[in-house]
Amino acid sequence: MKPLVYCILSCICCWGWISCDKNDGPIYITIENTNGNSGSQNGGSNEENNISAFSKNLEMPRLDANTGDVYAHYVTYKGQKVLNFVVDWHKEKLHSRWIAFQFTNTTAAQNWNRDNWHNTEWGGDPFQPDPLIPADERTDQYSYKGSRYNRGHLLASADRLFSKEGNEQTFYMSNMSPQQGGFNSDDWSDLEKLVRNWGRNNSFRDTLFVVKGGTIRDNQILKYINNASYDAVEGQKIAVPKYYFMALLCKKYTGRQNTYKAIGFWVEHKSYGGKPILSTWVVSIDQLEEHTGIDFFCNLNDNIENAVESNYNIGEWPGLK
Repeated sequence: MKPLVYCILSCICCWGWISCDKNDGPIYITIENTNGNSGSQNGGSNEENNISAFSKNLEMPRLDANTGDVYAHYVTYKGQKVLNFVVDWHKEKLHSRWIAFQFTNTTAAQNWNRDNWHNTEWGGDPFQPDPLIPADERTDQYSYKGSRYNRGHLLASADRLFSKEGNEQTFYMSNMSPQQGGFNSDDWSDLEKLVRNWGRNNSFRDTLFVVKGGTIRDNQILKYINNASYDAVEGQKIAVPKYYFMALLCKKYTGRQNTYKAIGFWVEHKSYGGKPILSTWVVSIDQLEEHTGIDFFCNLNDNIENAVESNYNIGEWPGLK
């Protein structure tokens, strides 16, 4: 059992389409390693399934038998602990199953310039092993060496400019995925920019809940690359996803109640020539759950979850075309 990562747990009280608190702030969690816990998809919230370590956060997928080792990364910001992101890490495939995080007024702020990394003690290369993961179960900054794959961010560095520490954590190798160069810089990045625009738009969202990942199901792996990490166990290899995905849930208080909308993206890992048509990647959350085997937004009230996961409206997501 991994050591507990202690944060504050905030409960959400919902009935139908109405939330008990119109001023929901950042939500914090208590979490620990969940490897070996069981449960079934679409079987209710994490709490209802009595999983010994879980979160009530709305961005958190259901923790079930497929969940690996879960690590929560938080930062101290203006005297408070703020959850930065959570990773479901699979040590056998040296890749995460998903990364979960939020855009709030706090985490969407822009107080740090990424160019400053060139002036730090890291000498311009901020990529580092995740300090929460044991050395023989993780990747490090050398792991993709010679593979011709980029160290592709899942939680984008540009999504976390609210603090130096928050941005620093996005360069942990647990947040990386081996991505083809053109896909990483020319195609996937277009979708990331659009999501970031939504996340930074206070009039669009009170909170934007995001789950991102690359597929590591056995039939959804493009190939394996050798792990060149100095701490690697002999024979370790890193899964290269065949697909990438995003699941988004937007919460906005309208003056009378909280409203919710959701949308999913399912993207084949290949070059689109720098001109992807983002709307062709859109799927419902229900469809995305079928593709990935992940139960997204399981902590929503069931009535809300059923409504927002079965449908989407591209017109409600500005700039998506």
